[in-house]
Amino acid sequence: MKKIALVLAALGALATLPAFAQTAAAPDAPAGAASAPASDWAFTSNLGLFSDYRFRGISQTNKNPAIQGGFDLGHSSGFYVGNWNSNVDSAQYTGANIEMDFYGGYKHSFEGGFGIDVGAIYYYYPGSGANGATKINNTELYIAGSYGPVSLKYNYAVSDFFSTPDSKGSNYLDLGFNYDFGNSFGVVAHYGYQYLKGGARVPEMNGATPGPGNISDWKLGGTYTIDGWAIGLAYIATNRDYPGATVPTKNISNATAVVSVSKTF
Repeated sequence: MKKIALVLAALGALATLPAFAQTAAAPDAPAGAASAPASDWAFTSNLGLFSDYRFRGISQTNKNPAIQGGFDLGHSSGFYVGNWNSNVDSAQYTGANIEMDFYGGYKHSFEGGFGIDVGAIYYYYPGSGANGATKINNTELYIAGSYGPVSLKYNYAVSDFFSTPDSKGSNYLDLGFNYDFGNSFGVVAHYGYQYLKGGARVPEMNGATPGPGNISDWKLGGTYTIDGWAIGLAYIATNRDYPGATVPTKNISNATAVVSVSKTF
């Protein structure tokens, strides 16, 4: 819990930082003074509370609530770096109770509404590997394209997938839809397909070994925004039945409703 408190304190500090971009003259500038040039850098932070943390359809918190947040630093050239954090089930991550993601890449929008995004992401779990257990981490490359409200993203593990043996090359395809109706209402939809290799094929609750080599997950939800805070409700499900690490009789990949409230600063 100490680590979670430290992360939340840092996120709270980030949320109070002003954006780097400044497009207006200072309040005490004389009349007619030229506006300050806009900065090439933009800084944003985000914070949210979720009733469950689902990663590719599977609960990472033993179906308990999660506090999440991070920051992004982008340049007008299209390059960016960022960090995102969440509490996780320590039994599931061999002693770690925090997930810290570090990523960087390049994105660009073209005329006509088409966009691209390429980069890399590192999943880090400080404190994992307790008592001689496997220390968990994961590195993936990704490439994505978007057109209007539709996006398609492909992730490829260049390390063993979350440190499971012989699982390098596991990959994930993510098809998304995000549409703003106006009047503060929006809708989100998603379908994902995870291909697993080697030790990443873990047994389901029925005990079959090795487990399936693929997982499908899907999501359908809506959002309503009030004063910049997005209130969300989503239905999330998969085609698998995975047991929890803390409670092996608990199915952490079955269908559920996730309620959330979040904001970008």
